[in-house]
Parts: sequence; C-alpha cells; structure tokens
Amino acid sequence: MFYYLSRLPAWLAQNGHGQWADLLSPLNVFQYSTFRSAGAAVTALFICWWLGPRVIRWLKYLARQEYEDKAREQGGMSDGISKRNVPIMGGLLIVGAIDLSALLWAQWNPMVTLTLLSMLVLCLLGFYDDYSKVALQNSSGLAEKVKLAVQILLAGFIAVYLWRLDSTRELITDVMVPFLKEPVLSAPTDKAVLSVAALVGMAITIAAIVGSSNAVNLTDGLDGLAIGCTLIVSFVFYIFTFIAGHAEISRELLVPHVTGASELSVICAAMIGAGLGFLWFNCHPANVFMGDTGSLALGGSLGIMAVLIHQPFVLVIAGGIFVLEALSVILQRSWFKWTRYRTGEGRRIFLMAPLHHHFQKKGWHENQVVMRFYILGILFAVLALATLKLR
Repeated sequence: MFYYLSRLPAWLAQNGHGQWADLLSPLNVFQYSTFRSAGAAVTALFICWWLGPRVIRWLKYLARQEYEDKAREQGGMSDGISKRNVPIMGGLLIVGAIDLSALLWAQWNPMVTLTLLSMLVLCLLGFYDDYSKVALQNSSGLAEKVKLAVQILLAGFIAVYLWRLDSTRELITDVMVPFLKEPVLSAPTDKAVLSVAALVGMAITIAAIVGSSNAVNLTDGLDGLAIGCTLIVSFVFYIFTFIAGHAEISRELLVPHVTGASELSVICAAMIGAGLGFLWFNCHPANVFMGDTGSLALGGSLGIMAVLIHQPFVLVIAGGIFVLEALSVILQRSWFKWTRYRTGEGRRIFLMAPLHHHFQKKGWHENQVVMRFYILGILFAVLALATLKLR
C-alpha cells in the first residue's frame, strides 16, 4: 500500500500541481524496496510484540499441549522445565504478522501473491494438524500421507503455473546450479512444450517446496531452534531476492535476473521481523510453539521464493541445518527398517532423530544444541552467499 504513495508526487506534477508535488516529494522514498523492506521488518516485529501476549492467551484458551513433549518423555531428556500446557499454533502469529506487513509495504505482483497465498494454504494445513492433536485429542494429528499429498498438489500447481506462463517459464525449464554461470539444463521458452528440462525443473520445484516445508517442520523440536534457523536463511534470501530483482546488480554478479523479484525481498524482511518478534516468546523456556502451523508455512515459503528467483539449490546450502535434520530422520527410519528386515531387529544410526535430539541424548543442554546449530546455520549462510562470487 505504501508503495503507491510514491506515485503521488508524479501524478500531482502531471496534473499541474507542481507546488504540492515538490512538497510531497519525500514520498518518493517509498519506491525503493530497501526502504520498504526495513519498514516491513520493523512493522512485523512490532505486530508480534503487540499481539504476542494476546495471541498466546487466546491459544491457551483455544487449545494447548496437555501432554509432555513425546521426544522428551521417550528419550528421558527432561531438564526440569515442563512443556506441558504451553500453547502451540503460534505460527498464526508469525504468518499474520508477515501478511499484514506485506500488505502495507510490498508492491503486489504475481510473485508476491503466489508466495503469500501458498504460505496461507500451508498455514491452514498445519493449523488443522495442530488443532486435531491438541483440541480434538487425536495424538497422531493429520495423517502424514494426507499432509504430503496436499503439499505435493500445491507444489505441483505452482510448478505448472510457472511453466504455463511465458514470463516465468524459464524458471522451470532452466536448471541453475550454484557456482556455475549458465544453466546445466535448458529448453526453449517460446511455447509450453513438455521437455526433459521442463520435467526436471518441475520435479526440482516440487522437491524444493515440499522438502523445505517438511525439513523446517522436523527442525521444530527445541525452543527457538526452527525460528532462529529460519531467520538466518531468510536473511540469505533477502540478499538473493534483492539482487535477482535488479538487472544491473544481477548482471554484474552473473545471477539470473527475475523481474519483480525485488518485492520478494520485502517478504523476506517481513519474515525476519516476524521471526525476531516470535523468538521473543519462543526462546527458552518457550511461552508458545509455532507448531506445524508455522513450520510448514515458513519452510514452504522459503522453497517457493527459492524457485521464483531461480535458486532452489542455494536453499539446500543456506538451509544446511534443515537438510541435516531431514536426512537424520530419513537415514534413521531407512536403516531401522532395513536392519529389521535383514536381521529381525531394527538398529539405529543416531541415538534419536531428528538430529537435535541425538545431541540431547549425548548430554547437551537444550540451549547448547540451539546455539551450536545457530553457529552452523550461519556458516551455511556464508557458504550460500559465497556462491554469488564463485561462479
């Protein structure tokens, strides 16, 4: 909304109101995405601070976790601070703050709309899962197959939508890899004809969105862990979206230019502000958890923005913590099933999965795990940013 104030001085000048145009010329600052990004971050932060206590009270009334965290119970990792009765579904606060901030500060275009609508869909999916766990007393929540099916359908719709449009088809047909200047696989973009490159691009798009959404969900197991790592990745993609949206900078750094991508940097800034505001209440000992409501939405949004700026593989690097967490679960389950099939007794690679619980079982305090994962997350972020120059 604020972006359109920057057009007012020019409109006044064109209609013969030069004095008013000069008087309101400071409004031109709203045309710069950097200024609006700062405004979006601060707005989302203060929305979380202001609404946080109210939302937490409402969530306690609506539904709260009446049981101790299962991983803590089964793994014997209690540190004397109970997580019973701490409300979940705090992702409503995060997503609400991001959407409100973007509504105020972003210049709306198809990329912004697609990202925010997808975030809302994943938020509602996670909300139903969380609500069924704590309010409907269904401890298993929504079936994993159902959640995965909805995520795949959403990601598939996005992939086909981008491929069908002439203006965005190359986001699917050109497969970019970090550290390389040119696509490793490409196809003509003059018409929507299925090709190997298009099919591979669609598969990568679906994998990026679904994988990122579930990886952040698996990371959400300790106070402040998932939201802190999301903050780090959001900062990386703030830089990438800003660069991708500016033709001269992207040309100098040999990054694919994507028209309108600079507005995604406003969303990234809103995610940073909302994440910091939520971390205020989610740090140890947590007053609220984001739940699947927040983790599915935030992870999916990062995957969508990575696709929209032609950098899905950069997300794998920047979100290294998420990748490690997801791999630990995949390896643990696969190895357990394989050894049970071969020997009759399932064996484990890690003491417990996801990975953060493995280190808890080794005797690390919850805060130690979170802070050390933050440090690793920053190192992964630096490596992702290094791809801008090493091409």
